[in-house]
Amino acid sequence: MGYLMEIRWHGRGGQGVVTAGKVLADAALESGRYFQAFPDYGPERMGAPIRAFTRLSDEPIVVHSQINHPDVVIVLDPTVIGTVDVTEGLKDDGILIVNTSESPQAIREKLNFRGGKVFTVDASKIAIEELGREITNTPMLGAFARATGLFDLDELDEQIRHKFARKLSDEMIEANVRAMRRASEALQEG
Repeated sequence: MGYLMEIRWHGRGGQGVVTAGKVLADAALESGRYFQAFPDYGPERMGAPIRAFTRLSDEPIVVHSQINHPDVVIVLDPTVIGTVDVTEGLKDDGILIVNTSESPQAIREKLNFRGGKVFTVDASKIAIEELGREITNTPMLGAFARATGLFDLDELDEQIRHKFARKLSDEMIEANVRAMRRASEALQEG
């Protein structure tokens, strides 16, 4: 029997939460996997908390609903913590990946998350240094790749280049790839 990985993304409007889910879905497609990627906007305004969902599988996906019990939760913006229960429904053996300068242990305690694995990376700092803006979606893709082992960085590199080819300059595409790779290297587990 194959795997089905369900991922819930948390962030704020304008931070690339939906784009990150789509890049991951495109990487799944290119590697012969099945996927679903869809947003849950709520109030559609810049800066409002939003969620997005991604399902990845090596077999056709027959479920078509929101993800209530994710295997992985990825928090692009740490300011949603306390506003949104980011660990709601996260499986006991799930993976939590948070963009923060805090340690995994501090996040585990703050969220009272006793199960699974907690990873942190200061994706905001990496994004500002590489992109000049706090758009953390590509760094968090690198963190996801390392935390789960589901994709290698070269697969995500290719998808970032493809996804942004018509939207960004070559210089900005390279900056996004560097940010993704740096976040993978800087990921902390606790």
